[in-house]
Amino acid sequence: MSSSPKEAKARVLVVDDEASVLTTYRLILEQQGYSVTALLSSKDAKETIAKQGFDLVLCDYSLEQQHTGFEVIAAARERNPQIPSILLTGYATVETAEEAKKRQIGVLFKPIDIKEFLSTISQMLRNNNES
Repeated sequence: MSSSPKEAKARVLVVDDEASVLTTYRLILEQQGYSVTALLSSKDAKETIAKQGFDLVLCDYSLEQQHTGFEVIAAARERNPQIPSILLTGYATVETAEEAKKRQIGVLFKPIDIKEFLSTISQMLRNNNES
């Protein structure tokens, strides 16, 4: 593995309602040594967050039945207020981007650039470990 031991243990929750996209993210992250939990719905994500902790949340903005990634991130932050979080979106409005910034949530635009995806995750985990 090419990642450091500290990063290798990072537990990442990935939520996206498109199964193929979710599988792609999971495979990319596992290849980098992360421990990945990949879920298709905000409901499953919230139930899982209630049972276990994560080091980072990656969540699609637009989820099933009008749910959003903000809800999943809010649930994760109830458990761990400092958890680094990234919103993934194909069509962010200025309002969505501003809301994310206000809540200190990173935003990555689809289609995802793999290099940017991995460096953003690594940077957020590093920053969180330093604080």
